[in-house]
Amino acid sequence: MDSLGSYAYFCDMPTYEYEVCDGDCTICGGRFELKRPMDREPLTECPLCKKPVRKAFSNFNAPTKTKLSVVDAKKAGFKIYKKIGQGEYERQ
Repeated sequence: MDSLGSYAYFCDMPTYEYEVCDGDCTICGGRFELKRPMDREPLTECPLCKKPVRKAFSNFNAPTKTKLSVVDAKKAGFKIYKKIGQGEYERQ
């Protein structure tokens, strides 16, 4: 694989967040991100401090500058519901 091919492979890998299971760590900070191929097993220990780790839920990044209208959502195939009462919704 040439250098451009390996760069493209690395860029296509998802970024996973991990956190230390117990306590905190001065080496890794208790939480770190790592790009890994999807077919690899999740890490079980931190590569720096060797403490047990688990996958952490990441924040979701959504576009904030573009506000979608109900018409745009319907065109994209989403079902739109309007709240009409406590736990009650009707489809628009």
